[in-house]
Amino acid sequence: MTTKLSLPEHGLPLEGGAPRVAVAFGGGGARGIAHIAVIEALDEMGIRPVAIAGSSIGAIFGAGMAAGLTGAAIREHTLETVGNRTAVLNRLWSLGPSSMRDVVGGFRLGHFNLERILEAFLPADIPAGFEGLKIPLKIAVTDYYGQSEVILEEGELRPAIAASAAIPGLFMPVMIHGRVMIDGGVFNPIPYEHVMDNADIVIGVDVVGAPEGDGTHPPNRIDSVFGASQLMMQAAIALKMKLHPPHLFLRPSVNRFGVMDFLKAREILEESAPIKDELKRGLEGLLAAARA
Repeated sequence: MTTKLSLPEHGLPLEGGAPRVAVAFGGGGARGIAHIAVIEALDEMGIRPVAIAGSSIGAIFGAGMAAGLTGAAIREHTLETVGNRTAVLNRLWSLGPSSMRDVVGGFRLGHFNLERILEAFLPADIPAGFEGLKIPLKIAVTDYYGQSEVILEEGELRPAIAASAAIPGLFMPVMIHGRVMIDGGVFNPIPYEHVMDNADIVIGVDVVGAPEGDGTHPPNRIDSVFGASQLMMQAAIALKMKLHPPHLFLRPSVNRFGVMDFLKAREILEESAPIKDELKRGLEGLLAAARA
């Protein structure tokens, strides 16, 4: 785990009253289940973010929190759905046998239709549009042909979430505003800078992870593809941290889990549990500094 505090030289720029807190949830596939611990910690501290940003899996959990769901409710829903093999199969089948070919992109490996899959797995509490959210949410997506990052914060919510989590090679791109959009983590793994102007304290959560091994055994083909992606995203994160870090940067211990290890949800939650205390200590330190 990594926890970094960044306090401006002249203190936090408060605008009266209690410090405003915002949070940015990063991408990382199933490793993003660790975001639940962060949401639970904020709940336990009685802190309601004034703004949320999310990329890839972070957009999914960010949408849940922005919709007003508690960390406990998100945990329960996660374990009952993606963390349960039988539930996964039942929910996919509930879309209807005739739609199964569409769901998996005509049964082409690595070309799943995430928009249709999300229909079966997102909590009913998540509204159809951004305007129905209780906390402002900014979702990072990547314009494939525009070669740029796009931040979505209005309009239809589900296509935005699907686009942000559309990992290349696994999920179909999503058309938004007539443009081909893919995984937001390609351009911005942790979009914390997009809420820096909205809050006094910004928390960034990195669940990208990194390849693990003894350094002597070559990875298999799939691991090498995802591992290379992790390395590129970590390089982007390192540069962002040098240029303009968030006030609190958290990195749960999730390296040993794979992008698609959703059935290991309970293990990921157990492994990431210590990040709750890390967040509380760091945030309490920042809040104390802000009040001084």
